[in-house]
Amino acid sequence: MVRMTTISILGLGAMGRALAAALVNAGHDVTVWNRTPGKDGGLGARTAASAQEAIEASDIAVVCLLDDASVRETLAPIAPNLSGRLIVNLTNGSARQARELAKWITGYGVRYLAGGIMAVPFTVATEGAFILYSGPRELFDEVAPALAPMARPQWAGEDHGFAALYDMAALSGMYGITAGAHHAIRLVHAEGGDVEAFRQDVLRPWMDQMLSIQIDGATPSGAIPAEFNAQMQAVALQTMIDNSAESGVAETMTGHLSAVLWMMRRSIENAERNR
Repeated sequence: MVRMTTISILGLGAMGRALAAALVNAGHDVTVWNRTPGKDGGLGARTAASAQEAIEASDIAVVCLLDDASVRETLAPIAPNLSGRLIVNLTNGSARQARELAKWITGYGVRYLAGGIMAVPFTVATEGAFILYSGPRELFDEVAPALAPMARPQWAGEDHGFAALYDMAALSGMYGITAGAHHAIRLVHAEGGDVEAFRQDVLRPWMDQMLSIQIDGATPSGAIPAEFNAQMQAVALQTMIDNSAESGVAETMTGHLSAVLWMMRRSIENAERNR
């Protein structure tokens, strides 16, 4: 089979531009379209006057818009004209939205994959970036080589909702880390500590050490593995919350700690009930 090299990008926000640039840099013939004109400067890609023109210009159309509603708003007027076209939707959304959109668009004869981008714009096309795709495996195998310059392609399963599901779940982990890191820096700063020394010499190596342990220890029920000693963890978490209050760090910065403390206390209660 001849490798497809003509690709359109619908949506030129920060992520869409990064995806388009990666494909152009890899030598692909790229067409772009954006709802607001004028965002295509410097990309070295062709510009389509409409979403339909962009989709028809290429073998693969990659959609990267704001949300599920914007995708429907863009595709609904032209959906009856898209039979046989290959669309890959990388717009952020829920698993339910992904499944419903897949059912709707494939009803018009569109060949369709849903996706989730596991990268931020400046990491697109770097070694660590990857993109989840869900839908027919044969369709994934067909498009993966062409889309690989954007980020490593990874199939999540036949269920169109799985890429969005895994994306949302992974983002939850990321935002938990974000909340913890910001709170840690804020706490050190509030007490007059050396923020940069703490960041490089304490927080980074500690997080590197703990990350795999925390991921491996996570459970669907939220139960805390015995080796983590929920009683001790609960005491430590309450101390952290108290320390934050004593340091003048806003209570809004400790919400993630309160959530984990609740999990620890629930594990303690369950363990006591099961004795």
